[in-house]
Amino acid sequence: MQDNSIPFVAPLRIGPHLLPQPVVLAPMAGITDAPVRRMAVRLGSGLAVSEMVASAALMDGHPEMLLKAEGDGMPLHAVQIAGNDPYWMAEAARLAEGAGAGIIDINMGCPAKRVTAGAAGASLLLDLGLAGRILDAVRRAVAIPVTVKTRLGWDEHAPTAVTVARMAQDSGLAAITVHGRTRCQFYTGHADWAAIGAVKAAVAIPVIANGDVTDAADGRAILAASGADGVMVGRGAQGRPWFPGQVARHLATGRTPADPDLATQRDLLLELYEGWLALYGTELGVRQARKHIGWALEAGAAGRPDGSDFVAFWRRRLLTSDAPETVKAGIQAAFETLMERAAA
Repeated sequence: MQDNSIPFVAPLRIGPHLLPQPVVLAPMAGITDAPVRRMAVRLGSGLAVSEMVASAALMDGHPEMLLKAEGDGMPLHAVQIAGNDPYWMAEAARLAEGAGAGIIDINMGCPAKRVTAGAAGASLLLDLGLAGRILDAVRRAVAIPVTVKTRLGWDEHAPTAVTVARMAQDSGLAAITVHGRTRCQFYTGHADWAAIGAVKAAVAIPVIANGDVTDAADGRAILAASGADGVMVGRGAQGRPWFPGQVARHLATGRTPADPDLATQRDLLLELYEGWLALYGTELGVRQARKHIGWALEAGAAGRPDGSDFVAFWRRRLLTSDAPETVKAGIQAAFETLMERAAA
């Protein structure tokens, strides 16, 4: 399904890795697992970053964290780690490198209370001394490129993104991603793309802009507003693994590609479903798939006047079943209904 003949422009370099497209699928907890990342890259994303891996749990041998840190069969595997102890963050980076990671990303931006309550994620923006020690320790621990993802600051009174970017550059990191909101904004309002420009102006390392890229044209707009070198796509890709590739194609051509047809969307979802069952086992895989199925139904029904009712009906049927064959048959039936209505 990927059109390799499309001349993607402005490749993005992270250390020795030259990404053919300057578009990255964001690390999203519980979402960007291996099946999703593999598909996004196949469909045109330049890179896909793993779900956040808690450094302490990884070093304790937690099975879920080990699974996230392992190489997933892609040529370039990027692992995001989170924590608040420089020593254990460095050890977690070493372990991930040994498991096949080609890039380590440090989480200094997650706003979730369960993360910040443990003095990790965006809470590191309240202790820049500790943040700097973590950057130094992780960079020294591995031979592969290290990047960091952060926010504009903890709140509007304490902008720290420029400081973090300069510390990252001084520590030898290869790139920085900035989400255009503060931690206290969580995901409210609209990301301030222009504010990311101050980070770009302050450092020579690549800057990747993130926040509210929900249609293909947003990719061009966020780069124009920020001057950044690349785009990171997060929630806009939920239920749409093809979306980062759409953004990349728009950057290359100025045209907005159409979504895959409904038959292709169905086939992609069924492929992902099999991937989740294989990765997690039947019991956990069925549960892991539910949110993705809901988002995929919303994507398939987008723009239809009866879309909300359609999604509600099929969510009730598909998201309550524990039987994989029933779910797969339901996915087939739901998309057949959409195709029949589209053809009417």
